[in-house]
Amino acid sequence: MCAIRVIFVTFQVLLFVGAVWLTAGCTSGGGAKTSTISQEGQQTLFNEWQIIDTATEQPVSLDQWITLLLQQEIIYLGEEHHNRFHIDAALTVLRKLQTEGRTPALAMEMFGWDGQAALDQYLLGSDLSRQEFLVAARWQQNWGGSYEEYEPLVQLAKEEHWTLDAMNPPKPLVRIVAKNGLVQAESDPMMAEWGMKNEVIVDDPIYRTRILQQLQACHGKRSDNLYQTMLEASMVRDEGMAKTLVRRLNQIRSGSDDRAGPLVSYTGSGHIQFNLPVPKRVARRLANQVRQVSVYMTSFEIGRVKEFQDMIREKIADYLWLTPVSEQGPPRRC
Repeated sequence: MCAIRVIFVTFQVLLFVGAVWLTAGCTSGGGAKTSTISQEGQQTLFNEWQIIDTATEQPVSLDQWITLLLQQEIIYLGEEHHNRFHIDAALTVLRKLQTEGRTPALAMEMFGWDGQAALDQYLLGSDLSRQEFLVAARWQQNWGGSYEEYEPLVQLAKEEHWTLDAMNPPKPLVRIVAKNGLVQAESDPMMAEWGMKNEVIVDDPIYRTRILQQLQACHGKRSDNLYQTMLEASMVRDEGMAKTLVRRLNQIRSGSDDRAGPLVSYTGSGHIQFNLPVPKRVARRLANQVRQVSVYMTSFEIGRVKEFQDMIREKIADYLWLTPVSEQGPPRRC
């Protein structure tokens, strides 16, 4: 493969593995903000800020829900990127937990492991300016885009002296897997440097089917080899994020503060869909001895009612949280 082709393919891979992998198609905007639909003979009202338990297919109140969240060890919040209402939703959860006397721990996909030292330094109130922090944390290299979108979460953790873990393996490491495949990447020194050389990267068949279907839908006709390396890059990212969460949870468990936690994971919703990418890997690492719950946040529009029904029926997550649409419009499939 020529150099231009390698750069193009790698860029596409990195865009994909960092994106929200929505199973629903693109939708049109506009219309009223509430709709009554019939499902199995019962009337179900969908509206903005509604939280729906996918197990019962019924809405729950925020107060009801927070009581349940207080019993969890890990809460997975999955966002649509660039939707400020999802940041608002996460802030609501974190502040509610705090009001109940808890000290949440936060973990974010938006930071890479190679930025953790700078993140720790910034949270501890160092003399780093905001811009110096972003450079040291390698924000542009690992995530890019507007930091202002996610700053409220970082600022809250800083003000309240909460831990904040960078969840993502460094972008250069993911790029190696995306370009060369996992087998070849395992011999790269970077895998050892970041503690991933001897990690078990589980190739779950259900996960494989889901991700490959999305790859094929989003990227058109590509070679099987390219699909395979893209899949493996996704696996490495999700396994790395699971490793980060388990390490923090074990620290919480070993401490003496019974107010510590829960651990709140904030990622794109693709990393929690159907509880496969990160939650299932966390459960495996803990021999299924973990109390955890997933929350799939998505924009409410009346034209998406059928999608919401499908998400609930297929159990896209433990809870579906409907929010207002972002300024950039409804979510896109790819």
